[in-house]
Amino acid sequence: MLPAGAARADQPPAHADAFPCPAGLEPQVRFWRGIFAETSIHQVVLHDALHLDKVYKVLDFRPELEDGVSPAEVDRLQRIETDLELERIRATLLRLHALGPNAEGLTAEERAIHDLFADDPAPDRFLAAADEKRLRGQRGLRERFGEGLRVSRRYLPEMERIFREEGLPVELTRLPLVESCFNLHAYSKVGAAGVWQFMPATGRRFLHVDNLVDERRDPIFSTRAAARFLAEMHGSLAAWPLAITAYNHGPEGMARAVAQLGTTDIVTIVRDYHGNAFGFASRNFYAEFLAALDVERNYREYFGNLPVEPAPRTREHRLDRAIGIQQAAHMAHADRELLASLNPSLSSLVIAGRRPIPRGVRLRLPESGAAGFETRLAEAPAVERVERTERKVIPVVAHRAVRSARVRPAVLTYRVQRGQTLSHIAKRYKVSVASLRVTNRLDKAGRLRPGQTLRIPRSVRRSAA
Repeated sequence: MLPAGAARADQPPAHADAFPCPAGLEPQVRFWRGIFAETSIHQVVLHDALHLDKVYKVLDFRPELEDGVSPAEVDRLQRIETDLELERIRATLLRLHALGPNAEGLTAEERAIHDLFADDPAPDRFLAAADEKRLRGQRGLRERFGEGLRVSRRYLPEMERIFREEGLPVELTRLPLVESCFNLHAYSKVGAAGVWQFMPATGRRFLHVDNLVDERRDPIFSTRAAARFLAEMHGSLAAWPLAITAYNHGPEGMARAVAQLGTTDIVTIVRDYHGNAFGFASRNFYAEFLAALDVERNYREYFGNLPVEPAPRTREHRLDRAIGIQQAAHMAHADRELLASLNPSLSSLVIAGRRPIPRGVRLRLPESGAAGFETRLAEAPAVERVERTERKVIPVVAHRAVRSARVRPAVLTYRVQRGQTLSHIAKRYKVSVASLRVTNRLDKAGRLRPGQTLRIPRSVRRSAA
């Protein structure tokens, strides 16, 4: 049984006309369908980045795993072999270009690559394909995608309800399969977080995002934000293929593409627009969405029956004052681990009890302990709320002067003065130059500018105060 509201393979999509699959995108959709549903994470597809139907080779590292090679070593081998094989393919393409139209005496591998371009009459087709931007290796995602489908079953009914409330097609709730494979802990190297992969600046437009609470990590709170963001982009771009692409590339970038090319046709934009940052990911984002939609809709064909883990029954309570997580858990008749799992937006500082859950937070409580929570919270004296320091538990009282004297700030910062170097500041706060550099994401030179704000690693805050 599928959860209520989830799409079924024997029913037509509710908004099929909203998400057209034009003929010009069919090769890309087929490619991504194969990556999502058929190609293992231990396989790498070597292909042309512009024409995804031109696949040179598939490297398969599953036999190494079966022979007992560790996953870490297989990953290392996978990276090395991918780079080497791409260089071999580049050399073959350059040789084919040098041979010109009279390609004789080709090996079987060279002939296979030659025949891939039989539909391209351009005399420099092999030279163009040898460009480093055209040669690409794509790792398979079958295992991750299958797990994402399983996890999504827990959240899709509520996500679809939210999108219906916002007047949006429920098919859009499958975008997290593309963004994160529904990995609840997804965090990208550029700072995007959660299943919807909101960047901090965009997230703050719709959500509570700071060092104590980050609602981007909550799959339901972030779904409401994603619905409003998508509705906003659709309102300005007036077509779902453009709005979906804008989710990756940005609405301003897509508006520039439309203005520059004088069209809203997604195929033309994907083929002819060459704006800044409109790279492989942006060009393929809508095709990936269509492929994910198709695989999810027909998941039994690819993954069989998926177990459905029902979401726990909960209620939300907006806190009218700060409270420690241990006390909140006690009042909700739950343990700290359960409360933390129900509220993924809470930071590690809050979960560890080092900072209270801030006032205004929408705290999700188990339904069994929600009744009477508000009364118990109102009756609790303020002095019972606690924060943990490195050595002991200090009561947090309501009086502002006492609080400021006894509770250290969550983050210690320092403003760089003219002429100071990283080593000066490191010596002052008794911390290594390397830890300062890593904490503040500085380059190896550790260059500073007057007025720059540095974050001091937490381990030295007490000794430096």
